Amino acid sequence: MHRSRVYALLIDTPGPEAAAAASFWAAALGASAVPVPAEEQFTSLHGAIPGLVTAVQSIDDPNPRFHIDIETDDVEAETARLLALGATQVSRWLECRVLRAPGGHLLCVLPVHSTPAVFNAGARTWS
Repeated sequence: MHRSRVYALLIDTPGPEAAAAASFWAAALGASAVPVPAEEQFTSLHGAIPGLVTAVQSIDDPNPRFHIDIETDDVEAETARLLALGATQVSRWLECRVLRAPGGHLLCVLPVHSTPAVFNAGARTWS
């Protein structure tokens, strides 16, 4: 048995356009655009979607897209669950798994990043 929840919505933007995209989305969503010092490819859109981390991610791909991050207390079990539902594994990055859902959308499965209280309040239990 393991638990997981949607942790983040990422607005993947080609690198040269990331700053303009962060400014746009911050204004459009009524959020504050704050660069993430430890992870320079991310600009947090603090307060954009209550209860959900929202950020612009600078990517080395010319194709903009959106993707979600799912946090879990068992990355292997959650990855296996999503693969059984029809996702395919694209790559691994550190402790994260990058998957492609049916329909072509990307998603990442990562270890719990939120506080225990937030994770416990929103996580679903899977067997």
